[in-house]
Amino acid sequence: MVLVCETKLRKPLGHVLERFCPQHVLRELLPEVPSTLRDSDVPELFREPFICSGYRPVGRAWKYYALSLFLCHNEALNVWTHLLAILVLLARFCAFLCTAAPLPALYGLPLHCFAGACLIYLSCSVLAHLFQSKSELAHYSFYFLDYVGVGAYQYGSALAHYYYCAELDWLRVMRPFFLPAAALLGWLSCLGCCLSKMHFRRPYPTRRKLCQLVPACLAYMLDISPVVHRLAGCWAAGCADPAAVYHGLQIALFLVASAFFSCPVPERYFPGSCDIVGHAHQIFHTFLALCTLAQMEAVLLDYWGRRDVFAARGDHDSIYVACGLFGLLLLGCGCSVLYLRHVLQRRLRKRSD
Repeated sequence: MVLVCETKLRKPLGHVLERFCPQHVLRELLPEVPSTLRDSDVPELFREPFICSGYRPVGRAWKYYALSLFLCHNEALNVWTHLLAILVLLARFCAFLCTAAPLPALYGLPLHCFAGACLIYLSCSVLAHLFQSKSELAHYSFYFLDYVGVGAYQYGSALAHYYYCAELDWLRVMRPFFLPAAALLGWLSCLGCCLSKMHFRRPYPTRRKLCQLVPACLAYMLDISPVVHRLAGCWAAGCADPAAVYHGLQIALFLVASAFFSCPVPERYFPGSCDIVGHAHQIFHTFLALCTLAQMEAVLLDYWGRRDVFAARGDHDSIYVACGLFGLLLLGCGCSVLYLRHVLQRRLRKRSD
């Protein structure tokens, strides 16, 4: 991301090179690229604790926020970490589909739902961080969309873990309620994040973080339970399962990501020094993207190497219902978000009258 390009070269060579300067291209698309602002120059809604600069101005054209992908601001790395993760995940998944021997379509349906869930949450995150500075309504709307992605990813993970990663003795206990509970917690996680975003005002109290984290933590503990059960048995027996390494890695990366999501470190101790690079949310994004890539690798290994376990399950007909629940969850989260956005619009309209 070259954001400033000096063009003090002598002509004619300097004149030629100037045409290829990224900043020059942006000036043609945006006649005036505004500089970023201090926290005191933007409304309180758009400020982040201990982040003192690098804010984009509010109320610009949509084109400005789209092209701010190539500008230097405090959301740039939040966007790029997940955008690059999308490209890597797509490349890995497509490479797997091209090299793997064909298997029954029914067997691959949960895998495609999982890959779709990963792409949904990463894409929603990119859109939220890219466009949330447009206006107050856009800020809430795009973060609501981000929370839909969170719910989708939670259930997509549960689906993959259930069909490809679980052991048969775990299934005998958890089969009746695991996926319905995962779908319910995914919706509650989305709803809890949306309501806490609407209800609390900056500076956010601690209980706002609790409203976000409690349903998300419950969903994660349920979704990861088949993996934890399998790892416990695997490590106790001293097995050399290659997927177990990636499963252990995804759990470790998720725990590190959660720690940075919960605590504004290091910017708490160095206010203003981590505005563009190095603040907690960027680190959270980085570890979460790595967690997703490790999880994808583990699921692909299990998909290919545990077909005998899948064949012994005896519940193949449930796949259509389970994947249908994924669509139902997306519909439920989408309807909830649209209703809350409508409530928010009415609130903003009343305040402006």
